[in-house]
Amino acid sequence: MEKKKIAIGIIAVALLISIPLFTLTGKKKEEDKKTQNVSGTILEMSKSSLTIQDENNGIYTFNMENVNASIGDNIVLEYLGVLEKERNKQSATITNYTVSKNSSLIELPVEWSDEGIFKDYYEKAFKKLNTLTLEEKIGQLFLGRYEDTAVNDLKTYPLGGFVFFEKDFKNKTTPDVKTMINTLQSNSKIPLLTAVDEEGGKVNRISTNPNLVAEPFKSSKELYKNGGFTKIKEDTIEKSKILANLGLNLNLAPVVDITTSQTDYMYERSLGENAEITSNYAKTVIEASKGTSVSYTLKHFPGYGNNRDTHTSTSVDDRTYESLINNDFLPFDAGIKSGAEAVLVSHNIVTNIDDVNPASLSPSIHNVLRNRLDFTGIIITDDLAMGATSSIENATTKALLAGNDLIITTDYQKGIEEIKSAINKGTVSDELVNRVALRVLAWKYYKGLLFDNEK
Repeated sequence: MEKKKIAIGIIAVALLISIPLFTLTGKKKEEDKKTQNVSGTILEMSKSSLTIQDENNGIYTFNMENVNASIGDNIVLEYLGVLEKERNKQSATITNYTVSKNSSLIELPVEWSDEGIFKDYYEKAFKKLNTLTLEEKIGQLFLGRYEDTAVNDLKTYPLGGFVFFEKDFKNKTTPDVKTMINTLQSNSKIPLLTAVDEEGGKVNRISTNPNLVAEPFKSSKELYKNGGFTKIKEDTIEKSKILANLGLNLNLAPVVDITTSQTDYMYERSLGENAEITSNYAKTVIEASKGTSVSYTLKHFPGYGNNRDTHTSTSVDDRTYESLINNDFLPFDAGIKSGAEAVLVSHNIVTNIDDVNPASLSPSIHNVLRNRLDFTGIIITDDLAMGATSSIENATTKALLAGNDLIITTDYQKGIEEIKSAINKGTVSDELVNRVALRVLAWKYYKGLLFDNEK
Protein backbone atom coordinates (compact mmCIF):
# COMPACT_ATOMS: atom_id res chain seq x y z
CA MET A 1 0.00 0.00 0.00
CA GLU A 2 1.31 3.45 -0.85
CA LYS A 3 2.14 5.36 2.29
CA LYS A 4 0.06 8.42 3.06
CA LYS A 5 2.20 11.53 2.65
CA ILE A 6 2.31 14.24 5.25
CA ALA A 7 1.58 17.62 3.66
CA ILE A 8 3.56 19.85 5.95
CA GLY A 9 4.19 22.98 3.88
CA ILE A 10 7.55 23.41 5.59
CA ILE A 11 11.19 23.86 4.72
CA ALA A 12 12.17 20.50 6.09
CA VAL A 13 15.34 18.60 6.57
CA ALA A 14 13.64 15.27 6.28
CA LEU A 15 15.10 12.53 8.36
CA LEU A 16 13.13 9.52 7.19
CA ILE A 17 13.14 6.54 9.44
CA SER A 18 11.31 3.38 8.52
CA ILE A 19 11.57 0.77 11.22
CA PRO A 20 9.54 -2.44 11.37
CA LEU A 21 8.41 -2.95 14.95
CA PHE A 22 6.42 -6.16 15.06
CA THR A 23 5.96 -9.41 13.19
CA LEU A 24 2.38 -10.63 12.94
CA THR A 25 1.73 -14.11 14.21
CA GLY A 26 -1.39 -16.07 14.94
CA LYS A 27 -4.85 -15.89 13.47
CA LYS A 28 -6.40 -12.41 13.27
CA LYS A 29 -9.80 -11.15 12.37
CA GLU A 30 -9.94 -9.86 8.81
CA GLU A 31 -10.39 -6.27 9.90
CA ASP A 32 -7.27 -6.52 12.08
CA LYS A 33 -5.10 -7.74 9.19
CA LYS A 34 -5.48 -4.59 7.12
CA THR A 35 -2.68 -2.08 7.61
CA GLN A 36 -3.86 1.51 7.89
CA ASN A 37 -2.17 4.88 8.39
CA VAL A 38 -2.61 7.83 10.70
CA SER A 39 -0.41 10.92 10.54
CA GLY A 40 0.09 13.75 12.97
CA THR A 41 2.42 15.78 15.15
CA ILE A 42 4.05 14.23 18.20
CA LEU A 43 2.65 15.81 21.38
CA GLU A 44 4.15 13.59 24.08
CA MET A 45 6.64 10.74 24.36
CA SER A 46 7.71 8.31 27.05
CA LYS A 47 9.72 5.11 27.10
CA SER A 48 6.64 3.05 26.33
CA SER A 49 4.14 5.33 24.56
CA LEU A 50 3.70 8.03 21.94
CA THR A 51 0.92 10.64 21.69
CA ILE A 52 0.08 12.40 18.44
CA GLN A 53 -2.41 15.01 17.24
CA ASP A 54 -3.80 14.35 13.76
CA GLU A 55 -5.03 16.75 11.08
CA ASN A 56 -8.52 16.75 12.63
CA ASN A 57 -7.10 17.60 16.07
CA GLY A 58 -7.75 14.11 17.39
CA ILE A 59 -5.27 13.13 20.12
CA TYR A 60 -4.18 9.47 20.25
CA THR A 61 -1.75 7.57 22.46
CA PHE A 62 -0.13 4.35 21.19
CA ASN A 63 2.03 1.77 22.91
CA MET A 64 5.44 2.24 21.29
CA GLU A 65 8.98 1.71 22.51
CA ASN A 66 12.31 3.15 21.36
CA VAL A 67 10.89 5.66 18.87
CA ASN A 68 13.61 7.67 17.14
CA ALA A 69 11.80 11.01 17.09
CA SER A 70 11.19 14.17 19.09
CA ILE A 71 8.20 16.13 20.36
CA GLY A 72 7.00 18.39 17.55
CA ASP A 73 8.07 16.05 14.73
CA ASN A 74 5.56 14.93 12.14
CA ILE A 75 5.00 11.18 12.05
CA VAL A 76 3.09 8.65 9.96
CA LEU A 77 2.10 5.52 11.87
CA GLU A 78 1.14 2.26 10.19
CA TYR A 79 -1.11 0.19 12.42
CA LEU A 80 -3.17 -2.97 12.60
CA GLY A 81 -6.52 -2.84 14.35
CA VAL A 82 -9.06 -0.09 14.80
CA LEU A 83 -8.38 3.55 15.55
CA GLU A 84 -10.84 4.52 18.30
CA LYS A 85 -11.35 8.16 17.40
CA GLU A 86 -13.34 9.01 20.52
CA ARG A 87 -10.68 7.64 22.83
CA ASN A 88 -7.17 8.70 23.64
CA LYS A 89 -5.45 5.40 24.51
CA GLN A 90 -5.35 3.01 21.56
CA SER A 91 -5.06 -0.77 21.38
CA ALA A 92 -4.06 -0.84 17.70
CA THR A 93 -0.65 -2.39 17.02
CA ILE A 94 1.96 -0.14 15.37
CA THR A 95 3.88 -2.00 12.65
CA ASN A 96 5.91 0.81 11.10
CA TYR A 97 6.51 4.55 11.27
CA THR A 98 8.00 7.39 9.27
CA VAL A 99 9.27 10.63 10.80
CA SER A 100 9.91 14.06 9.29
CA LYS A 101 11.88 16.58 11.32
CA ASN A 102 11.01 20.22 10.68
CA SER A 103 12.62 23.59 10.71
CA SER A 104 11.03 26.98 9.99
CA LEU A 105 7.54 27.57 8.62
CA ILE A 106 7.20 29.40 5.31
CA GLU A 107 3.59 28.60 4.46
CA LEU A 108 0.50 27.27 6.22
CA PRO A 109 0.90 23.53 6.86
CA VAL A 110 -2.00 21.75 5.21
CA GLU A 111 -2.69 19.62 8.27
CA TRP A 112 -3.19 22.75 10.40
CA SER A 113 -6.15 23.81 8.31
CA ASP A 114 -9.57 22.21 7.99
CA GLU A 115 -12.92 22.71 6.28
CA GLY A 116 -14.43 24.06 9.47
CA ILE A 117 -15.97 27.28 10.68
CA PHE A 118 -12.78 29.39 10.37
CA LYS A 119 -11.50 27.90 7.11
CA ASP A 120 -11.51 31.22 5.22
CA TYR A 121 -9.22 32.87 7.76
CA TYR A 122 -6.34 30.45 8.30
CA GLU A 123 -4.10 32.05 5.68
CA LYS A 124 -4.56 35.52 7.19
CA ALA A 125 -4.02 34.09 10.66
CA PHE A 126 -0.85 32.33 9.52
CA LYS A 127 0.64 35.57 8.21
CA LYS A 128 -0.18 37.26 11.50
CA LEU A 129 1.25 34.32 13.45
CA ASN A 130 4.61 34.80 11.77
CA THR A 131 4.80 38.39 13.06
CA LEU A 132 4.51 37.32 16.69
CA THR A 133 7.14 36.37 19.22
CA LEU A 134 6.89 33.05 21.06
CA GLU A 135 5.68 34.92 24.16
CA GLU A 136 2.93 36.60 22.13
CA LYS A 137 1.85 33.26 20.67
CA ILE A 138 1.67 31.68 24.11
CA GLY A 139 -0.33 34.64 25.38
CA GLN A 140 -3.01 34.09 22.73
CA LEU A 141 -3.89 30.80 24.44
CA PHE A 142 -5.00 32.49 27.67
CA LEU A 143 -8.24 34.12 28.76
CA GLY A 144 -7.20 35.69 32.05
CA ARG A 145 -9.36 36.95 34.87
CA TYR A 146 -9.36 40.75 34.74
CA GLU A 147 -7.66 42.61 37.57
CA ASP A 148 -6.77 46.26 38.02
CA THR A 149 -3.18 45.41 37.06
CA ALA A 150 -4.25 44.11 33.63
CA VAL A 151 -3.00 47.05 31.53
CA ASN A 152 0.44 46.83 33.08
CA ASP A 153 0.41 43.02 32.89
CA LEU A 154 -0.12 43.16 29.13
CA LYS A 155 3.41 44.51 28.74
CA THR A 156 4.79 41.21 30.03
CA TYR A 157 1.92 38.83 29.39
CA PRO A 158 0.26 39.59 26.01
CA LEU A 159 -2.96 37.66 26.65
CA GLY A 160 -5.56 36.54 24.15
CA GLY A 161 -8.25 38.17 26.26
CA PHE A 162 -9.82 38.80 29.64
CA VAL A 163 -12.85 37.54 31.55
CA PHE A 164 -14.75 40.18 33.53
CA PHE A 165 -16.79 39.58 36.67
CA GLU A 166 -19.49 41.47 38.51
CA LYS A 167 -17.01 43.39 40.65
CA ASP A 168 -15.39 44.83 37.53
CA PHE A 169 -18.61 46.64 36.59
CA LYS A 170 -19.79 47.65 40.06
CA ASN A 171 -21.02 51.27 40.15
CA LYS A 172 -19.54 51.96 36.72
CA THR A 173 -21.39 53.85 33.99
CA THR A 174 -21.39 52.88 30.33
CA PRO A 175 -18.61 55.39 29.55
CA ASP A 176 -16.58 53.97 32.46
CA VAL A 177 -16.82 50.43 31.09
CA LYS A 178 -16.01 51.55 27.56
CA THR A 179 -12.94 53.38 28.83
CA MET A 180 -11.82 50.31 30.83
CA ILE A 181 -12.05 48.03 27.81
CA ASN A 182 -10.74 50.52 25.23
CA THR A 183 -7.70 51.12 27.42
CA LEU A 184 -6.99 47.40 27.41
CA GLN A 185 -7.46 47.14 23.64
CA SER A 186 -5.18 50.11 22.96
CA ASN A 187 -2.43 48.46 25.01
CA SER A 188 -2.65 45.11 23.18
CA LYS A 189 -0.83 44.32 19.94
CA ILE A 190 -3.53 41.78 19.05
CA PRO A 191 -7.20 42.71 19.69
CA LEU A 192 -8.43 41.09 22.89
CA LEU A 193 -11.32 38.76 23.54
CA THR A 194 -13.43 40.45 26.22
CA ALA A 195 -15.64 37.93 27.95
CA VAL A 196 -18.37 37.74 30.58
CA ASP A 197 -20.71 35.08 31.96
CA GLU A 198 -23.98 36.88 31.23
CA GLU A 199 -26.22 33.84 31.47
CA GLY A 200 -29.25 35.56 32.94
CA GLY A 201 -30.87 34.77 36.29
CA LYS A 202 -28.43 33.50 38.91
CA VAL A 203 -25.30 34.37 36.91
CA ASN A 204 -25.19 37.95 35.64
CA ARG A 205 -22.09 40.15 35.49
CA ILE A 206 -23.13 43.46 33.95
CA SER A 207 -26.90 43.56 34.38
CA THR A 208 -26.77 43.63 38.17
CA ASN A 209 -25.60 47.22 37.69
CA PRO A 210 -28.64 49.46 36.93
CA ASN A 211 -26.28 52.04 35.41
CA LEU A 212 -25.63 49.58 32.59
CA VAL A 213 -28.91 47.68 32.21
CA ALA A 214 -32.35 48.73 33.44
CA GLU A 215 -32.97 45.36 35.08
CA PRO A 216 -31.03 42.08 35.39
CA PHE A 217 -31.36 39.67 32.50
CA LYS A 218 -33.81 36.89 33.23
CA SER A 219 -32.87 33.24 33.38
CA SER A 220 -33.42 31.00 30.37
CA LYS A 221 -35.98 29.10 32.43
CA GLU A 222 -38.08 32.22 33.08
CA LEU A 223 -37.80 33.43 29.50
CA TYR A 224 -38.93 30.08 28.12
CA LYS A 225 -41.81 29.85 30.57
CA ASN A 226 -43.10 33.32 29.71
CA GLY A 227 -42.46 33.52 25.99
CA GLY A 228 -40.89 30.35 24.61
CA PHE A 229 -38.13 30.53 22.03
CA THR A 230 -39.40 33.85 20.68
CA LYS A 231 -38.57 35.45 24.02
CA ILE A 232 -35.20 33.71 24.15
CA LYS A 233 -34.32 34.99 20.69
CA GLU A 234 -35.32 38.55 21.61
CA ASP A 235 -33.32 38.34 24.84
CA THR A 236 -30.20 37.10 23.02
CA ILE A 237 -30.34 39.94 20.51
CA GLU A 238 -30.95 42.59 23.18
CA LYS A 239 -28.23 41.17 25.42
CA SER A 240 -25.77 41.12 22.54
CA LYS A 241 -26.46 44.76 21.65
CA ILE A 242 -25.74 45.85 25.21
CA LEU A 243 -22.59 43.75 25.50
CA ALA A 244 -21.27 44.94 22.14
CA ASN A 245 -21.94 48.58 23.02
CA LEU A 246 -19.81 48.17 26.14
CA GLY A 247 -16.97 46.59 24.16
CA LEU A 248 -17.61 43.01 25.25
CA ASN A 249 -17.32 40.48 22.41
CA LEU A 250 -17.65 37.04 24.04
CA ASN A 251 -20.43 35.68 26.22
CA LEU A 252 -19.61 32.51 28.16
CA ALA A 253 -23.20 31.33 27.73
CA PRO A 254 -25.61 29.64 27.10
CA VAL A 255 -25.74 26.84 29.66
CA VAL A 256 -27.07 23.89 27.63
CA ASP A 257 -26.65 21.26 30.34
CA ILE A 258 -29.68 19.03 30.75
CA THR A 259 -31.01 18.81 34.26
CA THR A 260 -34.63 18.58 35.34
CA SER A 261 -34.24 18.03 39.09
CA GLN A 262 -34.42 21.06 41.34
CA THR A 263 -31.87 19.50 43.69
CA ASP A 264 -29.13 19.48 41.02
CA TYR A 265 -26.38 22.08 41.31
CA MET A 266 -26.81 23.22 37.70
CA TYR A 267 -30.62 23.26 37.69
CA GLU A 268 -31.02 26.95 38.53
CA ARG A 269 -28.68 27.94 35.69
CA SER A 270 -30.12 25.53 33.13
CA LEU A 271 -33.24 25.63 30.99
CA GLY A 272 -34.57 22.76 33.11
CA GLU A 273 -36.09 20.95 30.14
CA ASN A 274 -35.46 17.71 28.26
CA ALA A 275 -32.90 17.09 25.52
CA GLU A 276 -35.16 18.03 22.62
CA ILE A 277 -36.23 21.37 24.10
CA THR A 278 -32.72 22.17 25.33
CA SER A 279 -31.38 21.43 21.84
CA ASN A 280 -33.82 23.93 20.37
CA TYR A 281 -32.69 26.40 23.00
CA ALA A 282 -29.04 25.97 21.97
CA LYS A 283 -29.96 26.37 18.31
CA THR A 284 -32.05 29.49 19.00
CA VAL A 285 -29.34 31.29 20.98
CA ILE A 286 -26.54 30.55 18.52
CA GLU A 287 -28.59 31.55 15.49
CA ALA A 288 -29.83 34.73 17.18
CA SER A 289 -26.28 35.74 18.13
CA LYS A 290 -24.99 35.72 14.56
CA GLY A 291 -24.32 39.18 13.20
CA THR A 292 -24.28 40.80 16.66
CA SER A 293 -20.45 40.85 16.98
CA VAL A 294 -20.78 38.89 20.23
CA SER A 295 -19.83 35.21 20.19
CA TYR A 296 -21.62 32.72 22.44
CA THR A 297 -20.20 29.66 24.16
CA LEU A 298 -21.97 26.33 24.66
CA LYS A 299 -21.29 24.98 28.15
CA HIS A 300 -20.46 22.77 30.02
CA PHE A 301 -19.38 19.90 27.74
CA PRO A 302 -19.95 16.94 27.89
CA GLY A 303 -23.01 17.88 29.95
CA TYR A 304 -23.16 18.68 33.66
CA GLY A 305 -26.11 16.48 34.57
CA ASN A 306 -26.62 16.11 38.31
CA ASN A 307 -22.97 16.51 39.26
CA ARG A 308 -21.88 18.67 42.17
CA ASP A 309 -20.19 22.06 42.10
CA THR A 310 -16.65 21.88 40.66
CA HIS A 311 -15.86 25.37 41.95
CA THR A 312 -15.15 23.81 45.32
CA SER A 313 -14.19 20.17 44.80
CA THR A 314 -13.77 17.21 42.47
CA SER A 315 -16.95 15.84 40.90
CA VAL A 316 -17.29 12.35 39.44
CA ASP A 317 -19.86 11.51 36.76
CA ASP A 318 -20.63 7.78 36.47
CA ARG A 319 -23.31 7.98 33.77
CA THR A 320 -22.99 5.59 30.84
CA TYR A 321 -21.53 6.75 27.56
CA GLU A 322 -24.76 5.75 25.83
CA SER A 323 -26.81 8.04 28.07
CA LEU A 324 -24.49 10.95 27.24
CA ILE A 325 -24.81 10.23 23.51
CA ASN A 326 -28.59 9.97 23.61
CA ASN A 327 -29.17 12.89 25.95
CA ASP A 328 -26.43 15.30 27.02
CA PHE A 329 -24.56 15.58 23.71
CA LEU A 330 -27.69 16.58 21.79
CA PRO A 331 -27.85 20.30 22.71
CA PHE A 332 -24.15 20.68 21.95
CA ASP A 333 -24.63 18.96 18.62
CA ALA A 334 -27.55 21.26 17.78
CA GLY A 335 -25.58 24.37 18.74
CA ILE A 336 -22.53 23.27 16.77
CA LYS A 337 -24.61 22.63 13.67
CA SER A 338 -26.08 26.12 14.09
CA GLY A 339 -22.62 27.69 13.94
CA ALA A 340 -21.35 27.75 17.54
CA GLU A 341 -17.84 29.17 17.60
CA ALA A 342 -16.86 28.06 21.10
CA VAL A 343 -17.53 25.24 23.57
CA LEU A 344 -16.50 25.35 27.23
CA VAL A 345 -15.52 22.06 28.91
CA SER A 346 -16.33 21.24 32.53
CA HIS A 347 -14.06 19.85 35.25
CA ASN A 348 -16.24 16.79 35.94
CA ILE A 349 -14.48 13.42 35.77
CA VAL A 350 -16.63 11.46 33.31
CA THR A 351 -15.65 7.90 34.17
CA ASN A 352 -17.04 6.18 31.08
CA ILE A 353 -14.87 8.34 28.83
CA ASP A 354 -11.86 9.04 31.05
CA ASP A 355 -11.85 7.84 34.65
CA VAL A 356 -8.67 9.70 35.62
CA ASN A 357 -8.73 13.25 34.26
CA PRO A 358 -11.26 16.05 34.66
CA ALA A 359 -13.03 16.61 31.33
CA SER A 360 -11.11 19.85 30.81
CA LEU A 361 -7.79 17.95 30.94
CA SER A 362 -8.91 14.84 29.07
CA PRO A 363 -7.81 14.18 25.47
CA SER A 364 -10.60 11.60 25.14
CA ILE A 365 -13.28 14.20 25.99
CA HIS A 366 -11.81 16.52 23.37
CA ASN A 367 -11.70 13.68 20.84
CA VAL A 368 -15.44 13.16 21.35
CA LEU A 369 -16.06 16.85 20.75
CA ARG A 370 -13.85 16.97 17.66
CA ASN A 371 -14.67 13.59 16.11
CA ARG A 372 -18.22 12.64 17.17
CA LEU A 373 -19.66 16.16 17.14
CA ASP A 374 -17.36 17.44 14.35
CA PHE A 375 -16.59 20.64 16.23
CA THR A 376 -13.95 22.78 14.50
CA GLY A 377 -14.19 25.90 16.65
CA ILE A 378 -12.54 27.00 19.89
CA ILE A 379 -12.46 24.68 22.91
CA ILE A 380 -12.21 26.56 26.21
CA THR A 381 -11.45 25.22 29.69
CA ASP A 382 -13.51 26.16 32.67
CA ASP A 383 -11.38 28.24 35.07
CA LEU A 384 -8.36 26.20 36.15
CA ALA A 385 -8.38 28.05 39.47
CA MET A 386 -11.56 26.21 40.46
CA GLY A 387 -11.38 23.63 43.25
CA ALA A 388 -11.62 20.61 40.96
CA THR A 389 -8.36 21.49 39.14
CA SER A 390 -6.46 24.03 41.26
CA SER A 391 -4.36 21.39 43.03
CA ILE A 392 -3.49 19.38 39.90
CA GLU A 393 0.20 19.67 39.09
CA ASN A 394 0.97 21.23 35.68
CA ALA A 395 -2.74 21.63 34.96
CA THR A 396 -2.07 24.36 32.36
CA THR A 397 0.28 22.14 30.38
CA LYS A 398 -2.16 19.24 30.62
CA ALA A 399 -4.97 21.50 29.39
CA LEU A 400 -2.97 22.44 26.30
CA LEU A 401 -1.92 18.85 25.58
CA ALA A 402 -5.52 17.68 26.02
CA GLY A 403 -6.69 19.76 23.06
CA ASN A 404 -7.90 23.08 24.47
CA ASP A 405 -7.45 26.29 22.49
CA LEU A 406 -8.16 28.80 25.26
CA ILE A 407 -7.27 28.38 28.92
CA ILE A 408 -9.28 30.34 31.45
CA THR A 409 -7.31 31.02 34.59
CA THR A 410 -7.11 33.55 37.38
CA ASP A 411 -3.33 33.15 37.72
CA TYR A 412 -2.42 33.67 34.08
CA GLN A 413 1.10 34.77 34.99
CA LYS A 414 1.82 31.36 36.51
CA GLY A 415 0.10 29.57 33.61
CA ILE A 416 2.11 31.36 30.93
CA GLU A 417 5.38 30.74 32.76
CA GLU A 418 4.43 27.07 33.05
CA ILE A 419 4.00 26.77 29.26
CA LYS A 420 7.29 28.56 28.67
CA SER A 421 9.01 26.14 31.02
CA ALA A 422 7.37 23.16 29.30
CA ILE A 423 8.70 24.36 25.94
CA ASN A 424 12.19 24.79 27.36
CA LYS A 425 12.04 21.28 28.83
CA GLY A 426 10.78 19.83 25.53
CA THR A 427 7.46 18.59 26.94
CA VAL A 428 5.51 21.06 24.79
CA SER A 429 6.56 21.88 21.23
CA ASP A 430 6.65 25.23 19.43
CA GLU A 431 4.55 23.55 16.74
CA LEU A 432 1.70 22.90 19.17
CA VAL A 433 1.70 26.51 20.39
CA ASN A 434 1.76 27.73 16.77
CA ARG A 435 -1.11 25.48 15.76
CA VAL A 436 -3.37 26.49 18.65
CA ALA A 437 -2.50 30.18 18.40
CA LEU A 438 -3.34 29.98 14.69
CA ARG A 439 -6.90 28.86 15.48
CA VAL A 440 -7.38 31.64 18.04
CA LEU A 441 -6.13 34.22 15.54
CA ALA A 442 -8.38 32.77 12.82
CA TRP A 443 -11.32 33.17 15.22
CA LYS A 444 -10.41 36.81 15.76
CA TYR A 445 -10.39 37.37 11.99
CA TYR A 446 -13.73 35.55 11.72
CA LYS A 447 -15.15 37.81 14.44
CA GLY A 448 -13.91 40.96 12.73
CA LEU A 449 -11.51 41.83 15.55
CA LEU A 450 -8.45 41.45 13.35
CA PHE A 451 -7.93 43.04 9.96
CA ASP A 452 -5.03 42.98 7.51
CA ASN A 453 -3.94 46.45 8.55
CA GLU A 454 -3.87 45.73 12.30
CA LYS A 455 -0.85 47.09 14.13
